[in-house]
Amino acid sequence: MILYLHGFRSSPSSYKAQVLAKAVAEKGWQDQWVCPQLPESPAAAIALCNQLIQEANLTDPATDLRIIGSSLGGYYAHVLAEQWGCKALLLNPAVHAPRDLATQVGEHRYYHSDVPFVFHANYIDELTAMQPSATTQPQRYYLIAASGDEVLNYQEMLHTFSGSQGFLIFGSDHGISDFDLYLSPVLHFIAPSIGS
Repeated sequence: MILYLHGFRSSPSSYKAQVLAKAVAEKGWQDQWVCPQLPESPAAAIALCNQLIQEANLTDPATDLRIIGSSLGGYYAHVLAEQWGCKALLLNPAVHAPRDLATQVGEHRYYHSDVPFVFHANYIDELTAMQPSATTQPQRYYLIAASGDEVLNYQEMLHTFSGSQGFLIFGSDHGISDFDLYLSPVLHFIAPSIGS
């Protein structure tokens, strides 16, 4: 199972999700691809992910599950990877989501649909309650961080996932708008989960 988790205000229609969905399909792995629209509530988002993982009836999540998370989705991927003992690929992940999203309480619109939604103050408490106390077995993680991220601090990402696989992009931006350039290592990392 390849579970892709989008970021705040994003959706399965995001650039990175679409690029990956196409690449996964070209590899013939589309039956493994799962990319849900996540609820605004962090607790509900994690509950949905756990439900999808359980419904997949994986023989061994540690080897059969790969989670890819971007921004806030990277925070969720960290939470879930610690819970399930699986590998996770993180794309400019939010490592201090309660702090970083505290400024986002209020009404917003999604990037890809212009649909309004409210990010409630209690969602910060939900993020705080799930925050991993540590990054165990950092070799299970693959971090792609961009020094040009205008939203999150890439140095905090490097510190949180010290000892992980991955690389730093010198430049780029929060959305990693040149993501297609880095498909090869991404696909290599997720391939073992589907027997390739």
